[in-house]
Amino acid sequence: MIRVLLADDQPLIRSGFRVLLDLEDDIEVTAEAANGQECLALVKEHLPDVALIDIQMPVMDGIQATRHIAADPALAGVHVVMLTNYGMDEYVLDALRAGAAGFLVKDIVPEDFLHAVRVAARGDALLAPAITRKLIDRYVAQSPARTGNGLKKLTSREREAVALVAQGLSNDEIADRLVISPSTAKTHINRAMGKVHARDRAQLVVLAYESGLVAPRSS
Repeated sequence: MIRVLLADDQPLIRSGFRVLLDLEDDIEVTAEAANGQECLALVKEHLPDVALIDIQMPVMDGIQATRHIAADPALAGVHVVMLTNYGMDEYVLDALRAGAAGFLVKDIVPEDFLHAVRVAARGDALLAPAITRKLIDRYVAQSPARTGNGLKKLTSREREAVALVAQGLSNDEIADRLVISPSTAKTHINRAMGKVHARDRAQLVVLAYESGLVAPRSS
């Protein structure tokens, strides 16, 4: 059973998502929060598998709440997915840096929403990779790349795998591209995450762009 926490200051948004989730046999909503501070307290209490958190909330915003969650070792199993009204929300990259596993636009179709929750619970893929890449392209392009010293710890094969993660490829797709098994692809990615201290694939993607391993598109 996938345990989900909903955090949004709009009751109508929360109730809409809850209706969708409650219809699924393998998903249950364990708690709802109306602000970031309440969200953080409920995450600690319920330890959900997935926390769907609105970026902009009163008292404490979603990015601050995410940062607290990511910094707490006791909450390492909580996968944060940010909710935003706009696909090009300027705060999305900040949310990924804070430790979010990905993000969803609130007008997402139900089927994609449910699929995203299950993917987030597995922790093995970045949500909405095409849109996320577009966001990262836009905002990373506006700031200079970092030195990429963290990536020097990686083997050449791990760097290849990280670059493909940043392109939005799944483990199976990475395995096909590198002519290795999916389990070996997952091993390369997990080792890379450990070496660069990335909480999840989302942070690995940010690092790949910021370090210059993957260049933002010009268009």
